[in-house]
Amino acid sequence: MPSFDEVLKEAGEFGRFQKRVFFLLCQTGITFSSLFASVVFLGQAPDNYWCRIPGAAELSERCGWTLEEERNFTVLPLHLGNGSSSGECERLDIAWDASVSCASPLAHYGNRSKGNLRLATCHDNWVYKQPHLSIVSEYNLVCGNAWMLDLSQAILNLGFLAGAFTLGYAADRYGRILIYLLSCLGVGICGVIVAFAPNFTVFLIFRFLQGMFGKGTWMTCYVIVTEIVGSDQRIVGIVIQIFFTLGIMILPGIAYLVPTWQGIQLAISLPNFLFLLYYWVVPESPRWLLTRKKGEKALKIMHNIAKHNGKYLSPHYSEITISNQEVSNPSFLDLVRTPRMRRNTLILMYAWFASALIYQGLVMRLGIVGGNLYLDFFISGAVELPAALLILVTIDRIGRRLPFAISNIVAGIACLITAFLPEDIPWLKMTVATLGRLGITMAFEIVYLVNTELYPTTLRNFGVSLCSSLCDLGGIIAPFLLFRLAAIWLELPLIIFSILAVVCGLLVLLLPETKGISLPETVEDVEQLSR
Repeated sequence: MPSFDEVLKEAGEFGRFQKRVFFLLCQTGITFSSLFASVVFLGQAPDNYWCRIPGAAELSERCGWTLEEERNFTVLPLHLGNGSSSGECERLDIAWDASVSCASPLAHYGNRSKGNLRLATCHDNWVYKQPHLSIVSEYNLVCGNAWMLDLSQAILNLGFLAGAFTLGYAADRYGRILIYLLSCLGVGICGVIVAFAPNFTVFLIFRFLQGMFGKGTWMTCYVIVTEIVGSDQRIVGIVIQIFFTLGIMILPGIAYLVPTWQGIQLAISLPNFLFLLYYWVVPESPRWLLTRKKGEKALKIMHNIAKHNGKYLSPHYSEITISNQEVSNPSFLDLVRTPRMRRNTLILMYAWFASALIYQGLVMRLGIVGGNLYLDFFISGAVELPAALLILVTIDRIGRRLPFAISNIVAGIACLITAFLPEDIPWLKMTVATLGRLGITMAFEIVYLVNTELYPTTLRNFGVSLCSSLCDLGGIIAPFLLFRLAAIWLELPLIIFSILAVVCGLLVLLLPETKGISLPETVEDVEQLSR
């Protein structure tokens, strides 16, 4: 009986059918990256807000004040009395009632109005000129509550982590396309609920769930794409990363055109419902079907692929070789039970962790400089496009391992040089830092491909999801590492990034080369590949 790769070669390794499925699933990269980076625009800091004095709302309505007039009566005396206070996190320790004059409300307090009034810390009752601009103004995530904005991103990453474990396992047990479709439905529903969350607790709960389902869509679509093409076309796993970058570049345009955070949230969530239409055009992975002893279904799909590709399967392709390995549900022990699987797993987990931590750290570091948020964010996304192009040029010529190692080492060296460049040549400092961003972006994109190619079909979705869960852990740690170490020395995070990247570059040299090799079907195949 022919093997699956022999049948795939006969049916077409990257014909019209695979190109259509590939293009459709690539759209998931746009929605996932928008979810991944959405906090930048959902959590914009409001430009103008202040703490309202108790009773000010009623007095303002009785006196017919505009918001600007109320602000002048509330904040101006505070600023005159205490030049260091802007009225955002503090207020005058007074309360206005019906006896207060509309013309001069502070006259009621006599000489104390001359800057001698006591101050009180503001805990609630903030006033915003644009109350629905972002979740910051919607849920009062300012002053002492500012840390809750960081919590919202940490919760999203925790959702990614949960999705990696639960939905990665489910995709290997119940099928790729089923879990993909259920995840798309979950992302859409949770995204809508997040947009209309009545309070911050509900917002966090469904943002966590949206992150979990979002990870399911991204990892599963990636595995489907790599499993239906031939070994020479698996660089489509790199091309799909370009759509992730396109999502990063499209997001600031959406945020610029949509004035409220709810509108942005709906714009990045609702397209997931359209992906449910893929039920009729994207088949189950035939590789996965073979591992579940469903050879007839796999062969039927292969005949359909051949038909759409203008090919014809020979009559002797009536059966496909099915793995003799017993059908079993994947577990973590399967990833570390044999020596070469264990080595690959540990190195890949570290590579995911280091890539994510350095990538997010460099993105946040560039964002500190300020400027035009929409333009800067677009440019930061555009910087990533050359990374994918460099990978496409090199990966099929010299293999996976060497570009993987070099990109990490270049990123590490660039971070180290940036840390010691003087501040009086900012253009050089920015250029070298951008080179580091380019290097770590290449490493981040290659790890997806290598991770997929180094696991057998029986464990592929679970293995990729589990290893990539370290990416989510790195994403949770990155902001704390960046800002805590930067408080000691601004460039100290870059030193840590450089060490992590260089170590990663050396470790990945221990991985086997997978250029031009068929995807392994069993653990034994992986052991033989490593030898």
